[in-house]
Amino acid sequence: MAREIVLDTETTGFDPKTGDRLIEVGCIEIEDLLPTGRTFHRFVNPERSIPEGAIKVHGITDDKVKDAPKFKDIVADLMDFIGDAPVIAHNANFDRAFIDHECGLCGHALIDQSRWIDTLALAQKRFPGMANSLDALCKRFKVSLIERTLHGALIDARLLAEVYLELKGGKERRLDLSARTAVQVATKDVSGGGYAPRPRPVGPRLTEAEAAAHAAFLLETLKDRSLWAGYGVEVEPAA
Repeated sequence: MAREIVLDTETTGFDPKTGDRLIEVGCIEIEDLLPTGRTFHRFVNPERSIPEGAIKVHGITDDKVKDAPKFKDIVADLMDFIGDAPVIAHNANFDRAFIDHECGLCGHALIDQSRWIDTLALAQKRFPGMANSLDALCKRFKVSLIERTLHGALIDARLLAEVYLELKGGKERRLDLSARTAVQVATKDVSGGGYAPRPRPVGPRLTEAEAAAHAAFLLETLKDRSLWAGYGVEVEPAA
């Protein structure tokens, strides 16, 4: 199976080079473009105050993360969850910059750049010149936003997983999977000793008396004998 990880982060700002830090990370595991139900979610103590502008975006306050673990305390669990899978993110350069910065601060190996897949780039290629934010793509693909009032790493990762499925083929791909499954089931039934065409036709089982009684019935009751002639039923004309 093709295993991938959909990832989203929330931060104190836009640029780790100016002192901004990661404060939340959420991941969704998918296999063959279907969620498995496994998730990873942590709040992180950024070791600095969260600006008011950032709080308006995600609602995460200093009080909410003051007792949260530091990134160095969750990085091993995060990397174990990701494993060697590709990492899908929307505007992936943003999330990658923060993950790389936090890994650098605690001396952990980075996720190779080649493993990051940017859904923003995928959307821009498919919908050039159109709005391709996560919200815009959710509306375009009719992915419900009813549960989200503020940005959050795990809920945004869930939304992105649905958007990524649509970008990779969506309902059409799921129909293809159903067709292949149906063929596999039918093949399995035949090869497994189920019903299959008979190797040779079964011979007639009527007795001579039953055949004679049937012929008499046809002769006495059928009026349009020409209709039945096309089906191989021969009816002698009445005397």
